[in-house]
Amino acid sequence: MAEKTCCVASRLEIPTDKLDDVRRELKLEIGAALEDGYRTFVSGFEEGVGMLFYQLVNERRGEYPDIFLEVILHPDHCEGFNRADWQLISKSNGIKFLSKELQMDYLYTVTRYTVGVSERVIAVYDGQADRVTLYAMNYAHSLERDLRIIEI
Repeated sequence: MAEKTCCVASRLEIPTDKLDDVRRELKLEIGAALEDGYRTFVSGFEEGVGMLFYQLVNERRGEYPDIFLEVILHPDHCEGFNRADWQLISKSNGIKFLSKELQMDYLYTVTRYTVGVSERVIAVYDGQADRVTLYAMNYAHSLERDLRIIEI
């Protein structure tokens, strides 16, 4: 049986007053994915939601040692990483670098890849005109992915 893959789609930095809510809702969605048999999780490791998703999935490894956690990176995105970011990334099972030659903005490139390989997409959306998150939700819908939306 092929592993079912889940990703998060959001370029949001989480407002401090919403952090506990987003953390709680992401934990619930990750738990539901695990209960539904998802074991492969991919993250673009974007600051905010992407990093939180990665950390929360990583925390579940004690209970689910068969989790495969992959980070999808674009070289332009890595320029801002610090030592703590790289230490966290080192906990992943796989790191995939997308080509620097790809023409689209790296957020769109990473989003297109993560949504494309995932059967379930968890979108964290604040109702604003965030083009990347809207793109991810529309792309997931067009591919008939299981789209879960956390509204904040």
